Amino acid sequence: MHPAALAADGQRPKALRMLAGRTMVHRCVEQLLHAVDYVVVAAPTAHVEAVRADLSPLGSRVQTVGGGPTRQRSVAAALTALDDALDLVLVHDAARPLVPVDVIRRVLDFLVGGAAAVVPVVDVADSLRHRCGGEAKGPLDRSTVCAVQTPQGFQRAVLERAHAAAADAEATDDATLVERLGYALTLVEGDPRAFKITTPLDLLLAEAVIADQR
Repeated sequence: MHPAALAADGQRPKALRMLAGRTMVHRCVEQLLHAVDYVVVAAPTAHVEAVRADLSPLGSRVQTVGGGPTRQRSVAAALTALDDALDLVLVHDAARPLVPVDVIRRVLDFLVGGAAAVVPVVDVADSLRHRCGGEAKGPLDRSTVCAVQTPQGFQRAVLERAHAAAADAEATDDATLVERLGYALTLVEGDPRAFKITTPLDLLLAEAVIADQR
């Protein structure tokens, strides 16, 4: 899992922002442990110990390592820390702390079935338009697009090849790196609750969702 790419809140990464009494990264790892055997968190190097301390109550199935200056390097660092016996990998962002366990298991089911790369997606509700500078260049058919979420799942060998080929190339997600090698992406149903927290309004929405679940 990759909190290293999150925007900083003061001197602390957003992954350590409190959300209803627990940090965002803590909530992410808790959800993942309902479905996976082991979690490696790639944390910003200056905050490795803080993240490790935050996650220590979750036990020995969680490891924290130092990430890199980019998302790609951070995920690569987490990959090298995995046990060699693990052949299926999920990559998740700490900015999505409310992803339902059902989504995680759905991704895993398709991986076990042999898919090379599995990506949870949701439909786009807004009208979309092409943009060129400050001008609109016509509508975009929203039925042909979707919003991508995490965790994204991969056969480990496929993901490792994608990162080796990427070198220091940057991408917004790991599915993009895999797709560049010619692998097909299997799309599965995501969930609106797996939204990405990037603004104060998103944080308020997350608090409301947690309160409603209680």
